Amino acid sequence: MEDYQLALRFAVAIGLGMLLGLERERSKGADGGAGVRTFALIALSGALAGYLGEHLKLEWLAMAMFVAVAALVVSMYMATAPLGDTGITTEVSALLAFVLGLICAHGELRLASWVAVAMALLLALKDWLHQLASRINASDVEATLKFCIVTLIILPLVPDTNYGPPPMDVINPYKIWLMVVLISALNFTSYLLIKVVGAEHGVGLVGLLGGLASSTAVTLGFSQRSRQAGEDASALAFGIVLAWTVMFFRVVIMTALIDWELGRQLAPVIGLLCVASLGACYRLWRSYRQRPRGEVKPGSNPFELDEAIKFGLLFGVVVVIAKAAQVYLGDAGLYLAAGVAGLTDVDAITLAMANLAQSDAANQQAAARAIVIAVMANTLTKCGMTIGLGSPELRRITLPIAALLIGTGTICGLVLI
Repeated sequence: MEDYQLALRFAVAIGLGMLLGLERERSKGADGGAGVRTFALIALSGALAGYLGEHLKLEWLAMAMFVAVAALVVSMYMATAPLGDTGITTEVSALLAFVLGLICAHGELRLASWVAVAMALLLALKDWLHQLASRINASDVEATLKFCIVTLIILPLVPDTNYGPPPMDVINPYKIWLMVVLISALNFTSYLLIKVVGAEHGVGLVGLLGGLASSTAVTLGFSQRSRQAGEDASALAFGIVLAWTVMFFRVVIMTALIDWELGRQLAPVIGLLCVASLGACYRLWRSYRQRPRGEVKPGSNPFELDEAIKFGLLFGVVVVIAKAAQVYLGDAGLYLAAGVAGLTDVDAITLAMANLAQSDAANQQAAARAIVIAVMANTLTKCGMTIGLGSPELRRITLPIAALLIGTGTICGLVLI
């Protein structure tokens, strides 16, 4: 081995040990046990054990030195535990620092660096992780574990075969469950984000986070709230339109995950909708001065199995209806089905159209138009909520914006698709 390669391996081992030691010393203080020097020496001992074992055929030495380090770590814990420090994070980190040095000695510097950075990140995020754990209850953990089992173990066993008489053989259990996994993962991301940052926020953040979970729920809640005395209609309208904007981005992301080409075809239309919506958000943001706070509720855990099954059934029904409409009524029937489905839920019809385009590229244009129609129908539904449930001031603000968005989507859909 070249001298510079050997020096590099030992230097990386010492550096990674110092990185972990710095974090531990910052967290526990200079008198809190193992710090920068200790961790650097432990990592160096691991590198030395690995080198001697590889080049001097002393394989037993690495195990012996690890046992010795483990004994020192145990004695350190026994000394600090009576003082009230019963955690073993530092001790476990010290043992891993020895392993990191061992990995460096064998030339796996990239792997050792990745592991060390991941360890430092976990150690530094102690308070944040504890806060997250306090906001997640037992039912969340149980539901998530159940869904992981169903997804990772059962999904590969689901038959990937189309059922039904031609040309209606569009029921594929594997694809249906795969769509359930996708939509649940997107919903769970927003659910977890709300859990992380807490419930009470400014109206803008409520619109942003709520739009990830359900823009319809944000529209409904803010419309009802606008009738309460003292509420700022401009601020609530800002939150509503921001939630609509998030929904536009969400549609493109979901489509692109299933069919990249369809996502690219939708991007110009949805992109212009996003530009118009963001412009409206900017004007509304500048128009209000008071910034009230609101509460965004994460809702039920989207990884609950019964909710996943309900969405799977809905997706299957939408797939059959959309295919029947296309077969017996042509593209016009497909657009009609998309408009009706979009009035209540845009996710199911979006995923159904993405699967339709993926199965046959000839359907791509019709699928893109159907998704735009569903988005416009969904926007129309939410506009109806602001009209029927919102205050007169909220209606005055949101109606022109809704008309702008529906007009932009309709014209762009006809011209660009």
